[in-house]
Amino acid sequence: MQAQIQTGYGTVIGEDCSVGDGTRIWHFCNLYGCRIGRNCKIGSYTEIGKDVSIGDNCKIEAHVFIPQGVTIGDDVFIGPHTCFTNDKFPRANQNDNWQIIKTFIQDGASIGANSTILSGVTVGEKAMVGAGSIVTKNVEAGTIVYGDGAKKRGTIH
Repeated sequence: MQAQIQTGYGTVIGEDCSVGDGTRIWHFCNLYGCRIGRNCKIGSYTEIGKDVSIGDNCKIEAHVFIPQGVTIGDDVFIGPHTCFTNDKFPRANQNDNWQIIKTFIQDGASIGANSTILSGVTVGEKAMVGAGSIVTKNVEAGTIVYGDGAKKRGTIH
């Protein structure tokens, strides 16, 4: 049975994708080999790569790039223009030793607009990453981080 989803003009959803009921995907998105849960909102001009998993009730704003190797839990907010990476040593021509470095965004976390999340990072449950941050290391559950090198600035109560 096909899921009840809404898609915008110019959106490409690969046949190898799984999209949950109630999910809305706006204009000009590209989805390839990913799994998106129920009741999510995917903003325009977003790309979600192969083997990405997104939980239920997530909101992914416009112009977000989520490559292979990223796992996003339930109830997560990803702000506009957020960029995830999956390679610590990128090159134009990959060699035989190239590996995907996995990244995890746990349930209830929020990532502010224009943030960059480097590969190999885990953002803990209900953590908040401030807008414009560059996240280079793990973020503890329930903490607020922001800045270049995203430092702990507070906790969520």
